[in-house]
Amino acid sequence: MRKVWMLLFIGCFLAVPLMAHAQLDKILEGILGGGGERVSLDQIRVANLEMIPDPAGENQRVAFRATIVNNSRQQLRILLAIIDRSQVVSQVNDAYLQPGRNLITFPESSYRFYGRDQRCFTLDTYIDGRWVPLAAAKDFCANRSYGGWSMSETGAGPGQLSVEDLAMSPDPVTPGQEVRFMVKLKNDGRPIRGQIRIQDRDQVVVQTDSVNIPRGVSQFQLPRSQYAFQRMDTCFTVSVDIDRTPHQVDAAREYCAYPTAWTLRARARASQGRP
Repeated sequence: MRKVWMLLFIGCFLAVPLMAHAQLDKILEGILGGGGERVSLDQIRVANLEMIPDPAGENQRVAFRATIVNNSRQQLRILLAIIDRSQVVSQVNDAYLQPGRNLITFPESSYRFYGRDQRCFTLDTYIDGRWVPLAAAKDFCANRSYGGWSMSETGAGPGQLSVEDLAMSPDPVTPGQEVRFMVKLKNDGRPIRGQIRIQDRDQVVVQTDSVNIPRGVSQFQLPRSQYAFQRMDTCFTVSVDIDRTPHQVDAAREYCAYPTAWTLRARARASQGRP
């Protein structure tokens, strides 16, 4: 009798994994296609996952956008969720997957970034009472970076920034007149957030509030300033304040303002009035 129970136990032990695998394969079978073609879970792959905005602050609400490839010939409708470990970040209850590439937008979430320096996400579907991760082309992780959390693969930081151009309006400017600076920045890294600052040596001329500096070339208008031009050669530098730390941005040339005219008329009149 003991041998019989032992054989039954071994048989169940071997059969359960096979039944579970079969269940995963059949759960997607012909969900919308009328049961024509059998759809395996392996035929659904995650090609890309984006976070919006990127970078995101610790207290900022985020949304996600996923590119999912359906390699079957069936149209599917499944429940999808973005998962951080065991936490559901955001989900779509009825995700329609046509054969080929599909773009699925997940609703904005109150998910908060905190603690760890890296957060990795999986895209899961709900099968037989549990979340099962879909196969993915790569790991999708958000890393702590300058100005927030980012899923971009390109490096970030002040070293990726450069000044393309710096201009002021009006130009020329008269003493006491308000002036506005426009700076064109090139960002070769991932998007960052920071305060853009114009400086004359150690003196802050004007700065912005915290702004997003996207990848590529962007132009920013700084607030108007009543900066007093005093020296013969007033040269400006651009810096970006990230996490309360200013970082000077490299420029291909100097940006200096010079007096446009000189006069001796006032001195000549004063000399004529002397006895």
